[in-house]
Amino acid sequence: MKAFLDGSEAIVRGALDAGCTFFAGYPITPASEILVGMLQALPAVGGTGIQAEDEIAALGFCIGAAMAGARAMTATSGPGMSLYSENLGLAIMGEVPLVIVDCQRMGPATGGATTVAQGDVQFLRWGTSGGYPLIVLSPASVADCYTLTMRAFALAERFRTPVILATDKEMVSTRATVDLASLTPEPVPPPPRLPPEEPFRLFDPGAPEEVVPLAPFGGPHVVRFTTSSHDPLGYLSQNPRDVGALNSHLAAKIEAHRADLEFGLADLQEGAEVLFVSYGTTARAVWEAVAQARSRGKRASALTLQTLWPVPEGLIRRALAGVRRAVVAELNLGQYRREVERLAPGLEVVGAHRVDGELLSPEELLEKGGLL
Repeated sequence: MKAFLDGSEAIVRGALDAGCTFFAGYPITPASEILVGMLQALPAVGGTGIQAEDEIAALGFCIGAAMAGARAMTATSGPGMSLYSENLGLAIMGEVPLVIVDCQRMGPATGGATTVAQGDVQFLRWGTSGGYPLIVLSPASVADCYTLTMRAFALAERFRTPVILATDKEMVSTRATVDLASLTPEPVPPPPRLPPEEPFRLFDPGAPEEVVPLAPFGGPHVVRFTTSSHDPLGYLSQNPRDVGALNSHLAAKIEAHRADLEFGLADLQEGAEVLFVSYGTTARAVWEAVAQARSRGKRASALTLQTLWPVPEGLIRRALAGVRRAVVAELNLGQYRREVERLAPGLEVVGAHRVDGELLSPEELLEKGGLL
C-alpha cells in the first residue's frame, strides 16, 4: 500500500506503531503538526495527549509519564530545545527513556519560523550541563521519519536515555509517496522491568556499560528519583565512589555500545576521489549530485548519516578510505564538518553550507567537489 505523507505524518505513524502512549508538546512551527497529529491519534489507542502551557512543562510531563510506565514523546523546534535543556539534563540523570523530535528551523532565537536550517546539530549534543552523551538520529527521507522514529523508541528503552530525532522544516513539511509495505518497522519490545522486590537498586548497573531496567509502576514500593548525584538506591550522595560510579555509567552505557549505534546509507563507488557526506534534507541534493557526476563519467561516493551522535566514527572512516576530498553538506556554518575533519587528518575536507534559508543545489555540491 502506498501513501502520500509528509514527515510529520510519518513520525506520528512511527510513534504509534512503536507503542507510544503519551505525548506532550507546545505549539511551535514547524513541529506543531506532530503535536496536532498525536493529539488526534492517541485517544483512539487509549493514550494521552497534552498541549502543555510551555515547553518546559511539556518535557516535564513526558519525564513523569515515562517513569510511570508510559512510552512518551514530545516535539519542538530550536527555541523549544533551549527551554528543554534543564529538563533534558534531568532525563539524562534519571535515565528516563523518551523520544524528543527537534524540527530544526533558522536561528538564533526565534529566527525564521518557516525557514529550513540544520543549526541545532552541536546544540543537541552539548546543550545540557555536564556534557554527557545522547543518542541523536537524523532522517533523510519521509520513509526514514517513520523507521527512525521507531528506532528511537527502541534505543530509548534499551539504554534508558532520551533519544533525539533531529529533523528539519523541509523534512517534516514536504510530502512524498511512501510504499508502506516496503518499510521495515524497528521492533520495540515491551520495556523490561525489575522484579517487584525492595529495595529497588534502580541505579546500580553492576558494570558501567550495563543498564538497569525500570522499576514496575504501582504497588506498595518506593522509587526515588532525583536530579542530583545519588547512590544506587536513589539517595542523594556526595560520596566520591557513588558519584564517580554514577557519572561513569551515564557515559559508558552509550559510549561502550557505539558500534551498535552506527546507522547510515553508504553509496560508495570503487575508485571514487570525492565523498559527499550529508544528513537530513541535504542528502537529497547529494544523491542528485552523485548521480549527475557518475553520468558524466566522474567517480563520486555518498554517505548519508542517520546517526549524528555518538559520531559514527567507523562508518565515516570506512567511507573516507581512498578518497582525496570530502565535502560535508549542511544548512549551517559547518557544525558537523569538524567531526569529519577530526576523523580525516591530512585529507581535504570542505564544507558546502547555506544559512540563507535556501537549500543546497546539486551544482553547488559538484563545484565544491571539483566535479563540474
